[in-house]
Amino acid sequence: MPTVYSLRSSLVLAAALMTVIPAAAQQPRPAQPAAPQQPAAAPIKPYQPVAITLPTPSTDQSFAAFRTQLADVAKKKDRAALAKLVVAQGFFWDGENGDKADKKKPAIANLEQALGGFTGPDAQGWGALALAATDPTIEPLADHAGVMCGPAGPKLDEKAFEALTKATGTEPGDWAFPTAPNLEVRAGAQPTAPVVEKLGMHLVRVLPDAPPQGNAQQKMPTFARIVTPSGKTGFVPIEALSPTGFEQICYVKDASGWKITGYEGLD
Repeated sequence: MPTVYSLRSSLVLAAALMTVIPAAAQQPRPAQPAAPQQPAAAPIKPYQPVAITLPTPSTDQSFAAFRTQLADVAKKKDRAALAKLVVAQGFFWDGENGDKADKKKPAIANLEQALGGFTGPDAQGWGALALAATDPTIEPLADHAGVMCGPAGPKLDEKAFEALTKATGTEPGDWAFPTAPNLEVRAGAQPTAPVVEKLGMHLVRVLPDAPPQGNAQQKMPTFARIVTPSGKTGFVPIEALSPTGFEQICYVKDASGWKITGYEGLD
């Protein structure tokens, strides 16, 4: 998979990323046995929209100053300076199966691994930190007293979201939300295509892209194909949507200021 930062700030949908073929797989290959057919996608139909409220920026001026520091460190790729912005002890890396942090390693080494590395042509860590520094939203992390993680997620009715997925036969990862109101839905995947509808601030179903034909190379999509609550399909710019599930960098504030204390992953 190409270098793509999974923090919400990147505004790249997981549904779209799933359709991107790794570079090695884009080269012609000998004929292979047919792969098992994937389960059929849920039918396209109208749905009851679930309202969302976007998170608000933190008003803590010390956090704003910390983000400025973090942005400067990421720009310079200064590992020594970054180490001073990470806790010395207690770094965590939460995943589906618990804490993935290696307690025998320094906190910055665990952060580097969680973010995708700080060295090499495929390193994603500095870019992820730069993106994190641009997002002013944070929220408390359950079961971690005093820890705040960002970017913050939207407020929504979780029970209504669960009912929505059951009613449509979809998964939570099939849904996203607009990052601004009145998002224009277009008839085609072009900025000049006719507008067919506008979206409110609610969850939106995102459809996966069709796989490339034969050995054709598939480019990173710039538009996502979506289903509106009325059941219409259309296209919106990927950068105008945010996935409902995303990874977070976590922070803690002590007498010396803010520090990175953990990472909330999706796997």
